Amino acid sequence: MMFTNVIDAISWIESVKRFGDKYDLSRMELACKMLGNPEKKVKYIHVAGTNGKGSTVSYLKHILLEHGYQVGTYTSPYIVRYNERITYNYDDITDEELLYYINKVNSLYHEVIQEYNQIITFFELTTLMAFLFYAEKKVDFVVCEVGLGGRLDATNVITPLISVITNISYDHMHVLGNTLEEIALNKLGIVKPGIPLVTTVKEPELQDLFLTYTQKSNSKLIIIQDSDITNIKYSSQTKFVYKDETYFIEMLGNHQVRNAALAIEVIFQLNQLKKTNVSLSTIKMGLLNTFWPGRLECFGNIVLDGAHNIGGMTALKESMETLFKGKTIKVLYTSMADKEYYDIIQILESFAHEIHFTQFDYPRCETAHNLYDVSNHQLKFLHTDALQALNELKDLKKNEILLVTGSLYFISLIRKNLK
Repeated sequence: MMFTNVIDAISWIESVKRFGDKYDLSRMELACKMLGNPEKKVKYIHVAGTNGKGSTVSYLKHILLEHGYQVGTYTSPYIVRYNERITYNYDDITDEELLYYINKVNSLYHEVIQEYNQIITFFELTTLMAFLFYAEKKVDFVVCEVGLGGRLDATNVITPLISVITNISYDHMHVLGNTLEEIALNKLGIVKPGIPLVTTVKEPELQDLFLTYTQKSNSKLIIIQDSDITNIKYSSQTKFVYKDETYFIEMLGNHQVRNAALAIEVIFQLNQLKKTNVSLSTIKMGLLNTFWPGRLECFGNIVLDGAHNIGGMTALKESMETLFKGKTIKVLYTSMADKEYYDIIQILESFAHEIHFTQFDYPRCETAHNLYDVSNHQLKFLHTDALQALNELKDLKKNEILLVTGSLYFISLIRKNLK
């Protein structure tokens, strides 16, 4: 059956099973082969990590675009609409293109069920569409974000020019393992023999693990140490020095500086490999042009940030304390039920003056009551309607900040309202 409009097409793909049993990448490899291996026709940069993937992808994209390359990005989840997952240069995939590629993978989906009795999952289908789209667009580079983990992720059928791992922290433990080492090994699964890896992973024991792993696969390892980044200064822009060179970014937060340094180093390495030929002034301009919605994004005194795991919330705390010293911080928070919200709420309690717990209409959303019950904060409040809570809280005094956080899906809803 063929879809004739994009709304039906998207609702079909969104209804497909989210996760399938996966012990290897054979289902994804089979599907790629049936489509003529589109993933082999384009050059990829592969980005994994617990937090900071989206920002790092965005920095890389803007640097490469600034040089004049044709660039695709593949990311998840989206902030406003499904099309954002697959971009081409400065634009999201169009509804017409989306309809065309969903129809293509729809027929593949049914063929694989009939011939092999296997179900291709939602994320695998989306990834296959991206592969087809970029092969037909003949882009110069695709910056491709891992969906979950690394080793068994649907994107891991590619052999990239370079691999990137932002950092390792606790998230999706039911899938990736309960220790940082287990999570790290899962993400290190994206490392291919002889392909370099760049990372900002900080923990000494993880750096040792990275070194052992990359030596085995004969891959060059570049670790960006905190000491490589100096003189961070915040004003209307963020200024920092990386390897004796000064850069500016529009994005706020120390973690954004690390993500920017990561992107700079990836380009340095690609230049060395003669895969790119990007000047320093182009790198600087690309960084300055980078914007990433829902990451410390300010609408007056309201700050939106999609922090939804322990690492993200720790980075957010650091940024809030640096950027809004002496201000009264009110928090509007919700969480998906499968996140580590016990620990996240403790981090929030350490810097928030008051916390407003809420919920919104999304299948995985935790109830405001459950979140409220976990908290021991002296000024905690309960709102069962997120938008009503926003309306009650958004009239702020000069020294008050409202931080809205806890989930990218939640940020998407709030952002649409503030816009």
